[in-house]
Amino acid sequence: MNHLVLKKQLLFEPKLILSVLIFYQNFNTKAIYSSYTSQKDNEDRCSQEKLHLYKSKGQHLLTNPRVLDTIVRRSAVEPTDTVLEIGPGTGNLTLRLLEVARKVVAVEIDKRMVEILRERASEQGLQDKLDIIHKDALKAEFPNFNIVVANIPYGISSPLVTKLVYGVNKFRSLTLLLQKEFARRLLANPGDPEYNRLAVNVKLVADVEFVMDVSKRDFVPSPKVDSSVVIIRPKTEIPSVNLVEWRAFTRTCFGNKNKTLGAIFKQKKKVMELLRMHNMTSCNSKSRVNANDDDDDDHNHNENSDGEGEGGHFCSCSEMEVSFYKERIIEVLKANGFEGNRPSKLSNKELVNLLSLLNQAGVFFT
Repeated sequence: MNHLVLKKQLLFEPKLILSVLIFYQNFNTKAIYSSYTSQKDNEDRCSQEKLHLYKSKGQHLLTNPRVLDTIVRRSAVEPTDTVLEIGPGTGNLTLRLLEVARKVVAVEIDKRMVEILRERASEQGLQDKLDIIHKDALKAEFPNFNIVVANIPYGISSPLVTKLVYGVNKFRSLTLLLQKEFARRLLANPGDPEYNRLAVNVKLVADVEFVMDVSKRDFVPSPKVDSSVVIIRPKTEIPSVNLVEWRAFTRTCFGNKNKTLGAIFKQKKKVMELLRMHNMTSCNSKSRVNANDDDDDDHNHNENSDGEGEGGHFCSCSEMEVSFYKERIIEVLKANGFEGNRPSKLSNKELVNLLSLLNQAGVFFT
């Protein structure tokens, strides 16, 4: 607009003058707020950089305010929610959660972080909404919660995801910041190179949604790799299957996921392990799998692992029994077209069907 025209309009149009004044007032207010927020985030980042953090323990603090805000927004926290946060660190995410939730239960193993977290919450007047459990998250007993929002250390990602998904606590969603590679395995589908036992077990009972990638530069100290945010939501309906036996069954199949099922179940040690399990069940011996075992077999078992299994020495098996039991299993595989299939190519529906067929033939995994 021509400056002379604008000058004339300002002289004769008071409403325009008022509009211009309001615009500049709002602009200056936003600029001041933005400057303050940026300065506060930089101060927090500087103080966190001075704190000695242990990379070996997975202590990488997320400091990017835009990423933190996105995580809170996508987790869809409701004002009545109790949020479980695991590994809150110095509280960058915690403070944002406290502003929108009824309560936040933070599980932190590092005493230094606990003290900083309490101090920061008190500074914001939010201490009454914060409960802190100073324990190892894998050993802690979680109280009731509605959702989980967490930046999970890579070293405990698999057992912790398993504990949350298969635990006794009912939840609406888990919004998790994970190492990118781990997230890809969790999101993998049959036929994908990353498809593994963890994905199979989680997706039996829940749906997994990819949210976004997060750069390693958004953390202090910077990890070696990028991260990803995923949301896990429980399915409304799950197959009618014994979940303890399901996890034992998938451990058997995915210990050698790229071999055919025929090859897996022809291994003498594998058959002996199943037969001993069957005999122990008959003798009322303990045969349940550990509820906190690690489902991420891609990183914890090699392809040739045929171990006889815990407790294998309790019951002896004759050669004839082993041979008969193996024939029974192979007969089920052949009759139903599974012998030449690889576990890494099968859907959960197909695996559930196979487990049911084996059960009908008297083959059990617990």
